[in-house]
Amino acid sequence: MIAARLEVSGEMLRLVAKRFTDTGGDVLATIGRKKRDLPPVPSPVTGEVEARLIALACSQPPAGHARWSLRLLEKHVELTEDIPNLDHSTIGRVLKKRNCALI
Repeated sequence: MIAARLEVSGEMLRLVAKRFTDTGGDVLATIGRKKRDLPPVPSPVTGEVEARLIALACSQPPAGHARWSLRLLEKHVELTEDIPNLDHSTIGRVLKKRNCALI
């Protein structure tokens, strides 16, 4: 009945009640956010990396290829020393963020 009235699931209600008892009845600790165990990891994609990646995607593809693909860019980035190794999905997100299409 309480879960329906609050428009939450019974499981959510059970978890909040458990956390309330685990914190010794401390309301602020129950509803407060937990502190992260690990610090956030900084993204390897900085503004300079983005610029280099876009410039690479806009350049001529290597011989034997008609156009750049995400996997081809990934392989080329691995060979470039001043760009950190990025996988093809990260490269795709960077290009999509900047509205760059591989044609």
